[in-house]
Amino acid sequence: MVRPVNGGVVGSSPNRSKSVGWVEPHPTTFVRLTSPQPPVPFVESQAVHKTPTRSIVLLAGAGFASQAQVRVTDSLLPQIAADFGTTVAIAAMVVTAYALAHGSSQLLIGPVGDRFGKYRTIAVMALVSAILVVLCGLTQSLHGLALARLLAGASAGWVIPLSMAYVGDVTPYERRQTVLGRYLTGQIFGQLFGQAMGGVLGDLFGWRNVFIILGGLFALAAAGLIFELWHNPQTRAPARPEETSRGFVADYRTVLSNSWARIVIFAVLVEAATCWGAFAYVGADLNQRFGLGFTAIGLVVGAFGFGGLIYTGTVQQLVNIFGQRGLAIGGGALLGIAYLVLAFETGPGPAPFAVVIIGLGFYALHNTLQTNATQMTPQARGTAVAVFSSAIYFGQTAGVAGSAFIFDRFGAVPIFAIAAGVLPALAIWFAHQLQRR
Repeated sequence: MVRPVNGGVVGSSPNRSKSVGWVEPHPTTFVRLTSPQPPVPFVESQAVHKTPTRSIVLLAGAGFASQAQVRVTDSLLPQIAADFGTTVAIAAMVVTAYALAHGSSQLLIGPVGDRFGKYRTIAVMALVSAILVVLCGLTQSLHGLALARLLAGASAGWVIPLSMAYVGDVTPYERRQTVLGRYLTGQIFGQLFGQAMGGVLGDLFGWRNVFIILGGLFALAAAGLIFELWHNPQTRAPARPEETSRGFVADYRTVLSNSWARIVIFAVLVEAATCWGAFAYVGADLNQRFGLGFTAIGLVVGAFGFGGLIYTGTVQQLVNIFGQRGLAIGGGALLGIAYLVLAFETGPGPAPFAVVIIGLGFYALHNTLQTNATQMTPQARGTAVAVFSSAIYFGQTAGVAGSAFIFDRFGAVPIFAIAAGVLPALAIWFAHQLQRR
């Protein structure tokens, strides 16, 4: 006798009274009957057949607030420097402090989210972030602002990785890439808002009030999350025993000892180093080679977000047509073509279209990696996604630094050419790993 359970199959044993099931991990869940009372290492949460849309939309709102913080100070640096009577280069410490804290804090958050509940932890850290971001607008010294940005980065860095892990907990794997793709909409709008509106709001209200406004956005997001915690029991579901029984070191050992997890982490590290290491110099190249003004450069670079929105708006159709392997290869191919266009363009005209294609290709490849990150070690999902997110920041930092050496000596063309070769090759390699798995 065979009957389905949670997307898997239960096989019967002649001696049911002495048989207990154990579960193999995704992609296909089977319950096999073995010896009396073996340990149950993990039970996938795919019993939740209806994805909790409202709770994920609220997480996307928190992701918007978090991502808006990342680049908002770029356009505010001249105002901050003038207010404190210093140079832009020195004032840039507020950018560095935030980036370092935002990236490095993600190494610590996974076990905490796994142990105390991901949604609860996100709500608490969103509230803390709201207070710290407002504090940024109230500081009276540059070092005080740098410290406030450091703390705000450390708290805001919790939001997106744990949100992705929560989506992994409550969404069946076959629908997860689509749901994660739509969740990305909040991050993309936050990125666009932070880059574009930071300068606009700064001109209108001053840099201090920009942080007050962003703190208010975080407070609204926190209020929504707390409301959901109060009204939706699923967001307060107790952590699984396998998520609370291990310690910090054991969680990381669980992730890093998994060969598939190492493949996914390596892939996103290379993706971040190569893609962002090249993209960081798109604006500088347009100014250096073609004399493009900074306003026009801002519009061109901002087109990346529109490419991302094209992906999130069509993700369901793209997943249905191409599947994960096709999306990875297609995303890599688009990135390769776009970077070749940037490398060999003879004027700035093709740049906006190339940047839109980079946004579309990046999210097609990256969302595939994200989806696999939520499943590579489901028994320590929060830790796994935190390591994945940290790899993005460390890869981006290394890529930008390495590309700086090339740019100062040879310009951006070799950087774009390297990206045009590496990213399609990475996508093909990862698609091959998916097929083997």
